Amino acid sequence: MTTALNGSDPVVFFESQRLYDMGEMFNREGVPESTYEIAFGDVNIVRPSSDVTILTIGAVLYKAVEAADILHDKYGVNAEVINLHSLVPLDYTKLITSVEKTGRVVITGDACTRGSFMNDIARNLTEFCFDHLDGPPVVIGAQNWITPPYEFDKVFFPQASWILDAIHEKILPLSGHKTTVNNFTVAEQLRRAKLGV
Repeated sequence: MTTALNGSDPVVFFESQRLYDMGEMFNREGVPESTYEIAFGDVNIVRPSSDVTILTIGAVLYKAVEAADILHDKYGVNAEVINLHSLVPLDYTKLITSVEKTGRVVITGDACTRGSFMNDIARNLTEFCFDHLDGPPVVIGAQNWITPPYEFDKVFFPQASWILDAIHEKILPLSGHKTTVNNFTVAEQLRRAKLGV
């Protein structure tokens, strides 16, 4: 917000109400007391690692960290979690470095999957990292519905279990993993596309 206010360009700034009661979790020193700015286009490597890259936009960062903990503790898979501060501009340098290292990438955010900027990121990373990818990028967004009341957040917005299911079915089979209500198989994607949901 400070970067936007101190700049001269128009900015669209989004924040999630679901984060209002959450304190700083990723900076050990907490939120800096002095004035600071986060450069547009930069990304935050929340958790460096080596097996799979999870790129997050917005509040789903917390679900991605939860999924990374489960991946590590239960399946021995180490996920690099990267949070995108801004979408335009976006410096792909650190994203490319991560994907070249892991060979696998999940892109997740709270926007509906259909027509989302996450698909642009997936397309760009496919082009930029084609020779390093073990498979196509996987996009996990909210359901392609009208946003329901907050009581239905867990069935509408991406959850840690969705990330695990997508990794298991599309990227890296997780030994002993049982999928939840979400199904990321090609057959299910084709069925949903045919129904328009």
